[in-house]
Parts: sequence; C-alpha cells; structure tokens
Amino acid sequence: MAARVLNIIGAATSAGAYSPGQEQAPAAFRRHALAEALASRGRTITDHGDVASFRWRPDPSRPQAMNLEGVGDACDLVASHVAAAIAAQEDVLVLGGDCTVELGTVAGANAAGARIGLVYIDFDTDLNTPDTSDGALDWTGVAHLLDIPGCEPALARLGPTHPMLVPRQLLYFGVENITAPEAITMRDYAIEAISREEALSDIEAAATRAAEWAAGFDCVLIHFDVDVLSFIDFPIAENVRRCDGLKLEQAAFVLKRLTALPQWRGLTITEVNPAHAPDESTAFKRLNEVLLDALG
Repeated sequence: MAARVLNIIGAATSAGAYSPGQEQAPAAFRRHALAEALASRGRTITDHGDVASFRWRPDPSRPQAMNLEGVGDACDLVASHVAAAIAAQEDVLVLGGDCTVELGTVAGANAAGARIGLVYIDFDTDLNTPDTSDGALDWTGVAHLLDIPGCEPALARLGPTHPMLVPRQLLYFGVENITAPEAITMRDYAIEAISREEALSDIEAAATRAAEWAAGFDCVLIHFDVDVLSFIDFPIAENVRRCDGLKLEQAAFVLKRLTALPQWRGLTITEVNPAHAPDESTAFKRLNEVLLDALG
C-alpha cells in the first residue's frame, strides 16, 4: 500500500446535513497536519485541497430534498477526482462533509471501471428516500446509491452506472438506528449487515467477517461515519446521540483490517463536526492517529 499515491480530496460541504458544521472538517484535518503526518510515514501524498464547498442553509423551495443542487455539485466534483485517482491505480482519502459525499466517491470509482464493494460503517443505514425522510439528504445516501424508488434522479444517476450499487455490493457495519421503512428495504433487498451489537460483543470476529466479505471485490471502498462512535467516549460527530456506539479504538481496529486488504482503494470519512470536540487539538490528534495507523 505504501507504494501507491494517496490522494486527499476535501469535500467541505454540509449541503445534505441538518445544520452547518461538517463543512469545517477538511480544514481541521489539515490544520492538525494529517497530510504531513502521512507523508512522514512514507506515503506519497497528493492533496487536491477542497474540491467542493457548501455551508448548509434552509431550503424551503425543496423541503423534502434540501440543497439538492449543492449536494449534486459536490458529488460531481468528488467523483471526478476519485475517478482519476483510481484509474491511475492510486488510493483516495475523501474528507467530508456530510454523508452524501459517499455518492461522489462511489460514482467516481464506477467511472474508473472498478468492481466495487462498499463497507458502510455507520450507526444509521441512510436508506430513507426523500418522501420518508425529513428533508436532510444525508439520511438518504444509501437509498440513492441503490436507486430505491422515490429517490431523486439527479443523485441516483450520478456517474455511468445505474444503480450505482446493487445490494450484494454493500455491507453495513455497526448499524443500529433503522427506521421502519428502512427495515423493510433491508429485508426486501437482502442487504447484509453487521450490527452494532455484534461489533461491540466481538470486534475481532466482526472485523474478520467484514474483511472476508470485502475480499470478494476488486475495489474496496470504506465509508466511515463518525456517528458510529460513542459520542460520550469520543465527541466529534455531528449527531450528539448518547448511544452505546463503538469506541474509537474499536473503529481503528476495523479500519486497519480493511485497509490492509490489497483490494482497498478508498476511505471516505464523514459527519465530523470540529465544533463538537471539547478540545479540538486533542480530538484531531487521536483521530489523525487512527488514520495514520490505517493508511500510513
């Protein structure tokens, strides 16, 4: 892995979110010298800066899919950079931004002709469609990847492959919060999942299962939504739910197992809100160490 170039792509957008905050995350990672630390571990780094920028705002003109154009524009820009990197046999680290950024990562990998397997590490399944959601598109990202009926065509048809993923290309990890409509979709689409309970009870077995699943694909992408973490243990996420999520060390273990796979090509990190860290320097030192251990 160390021989491949690592492209850092900033998606400084909270267009799909519930409020501002996540758009500040890429700058915080850079402020705390993530790229420099990765380079010191021997990775060749190409930092493309922030390719997209959008600060959340209310959008009463489209109450069920707020800031749709902003989400789509950001995803298109991310997709362009991801496609070029993967086509060149290089790796990508996408720094979001809200969860919709993953649409751009997947669209870009599809454009590069990759046979994708996506490990979606998140407390939520993001399987709502706009008509079952509350207007925030980051709760609908996976639904758009699968092009579930009721999704916005402008997002579901990003890139050259439609749908962007089929259910067998998706594995959830750490999920717990599943709405009634999402549960029906998971059943009907037979989507595989490693639950939060399974991960907490035996993180090594859960990570092994995820790695064995991912090894069946030519291009492994990881979506790491920090909402999967226990907020009280490590407060950094946009969502401040007091839930029994993963410890940061457990998430680090899973990430390292997955990025060690020869098929691993991309990691997208989302839902980081620097303002929610009691001490930004301490929080990003720990978070950067996790990324260094996985990618360095």
